[in-house]
Amino acid sequence: MAVLVITIDGPAASGKSTVARLVAARLGASFLDTGAMYRAVTLAVMRAGVDMNNERELLDVLEKHSFEFAAERDKMVVSIDGADVTEQIRESAVTANARYIASSVKVREKLVQMQRDFAAKAEKVLTEGRDQGTVAFTDADVKFYLTADSAERARRRYAELRAKGINESIEQIRAAIEERDESDQGRQVGPLKAAGDAIVIDTTGLTVNEVVDEIICRVEEKCLGKS
Repeated sequence: MAVLVITIDGPAASGKSTVARLVAARLGASFLDTGAMYRAVTLAVMRAGVDMNNERELLDVLEKHSFEFAAERDKMVVSIDGADVTEQIRESAVTANARYIASSVKVREKLVQMQRDFAAKAEKVLTEGRDQGTVAFTDADVKFYLTADSAERARRRYAELRAKGINESIEQIRAAIEERDESDQGRQVGPLKAAGDAIVIDTTGLTVNEVVDEIICRVEEKCLGKS
């Protein structure tokens, strides 16, 4: 059972994944990348060729395959039926289709349980996603919600994609981010929102290190002496 649970939620490209990895490393905590879980199921569903709007078929895929998630240094290693798919789940097609998995009530319930099972095996865990403080870990020791305006988030994603040799216009990226925001905030189960007791940090104009330092400071203030 984890003795320290920290959640970081926020919209796409708010910086939460990068920040979460660095904070976890500094705290010596296991990093739980919940987005990787949704992507893994998405990849399995795409490979199965089932109807992504059919919840029963999505559940069948989830139940027929073995999904493994392991924390290694500053990333989560993902396997489907024993095969490493850590890189494949980051492909653009998987990203585009993940919203179908995220919108499935029954699939989300199973993934939330998988997230809790992962945390139960760690001494300290830092979990990052969109409903970690509001649904998965409502009793977390410290909760954060990172945000930034859509223009800033589009700029970050643009730079990230360019570094990978992927060319998309910043206008297309911003439109996709805003569409994802609308989908995440409007879904029936686990909608994207800040938990009532979350510490909200607007990362617009802040460096990654500044955000990391702020989070570490807040964790130390609230959990001083907690191992």
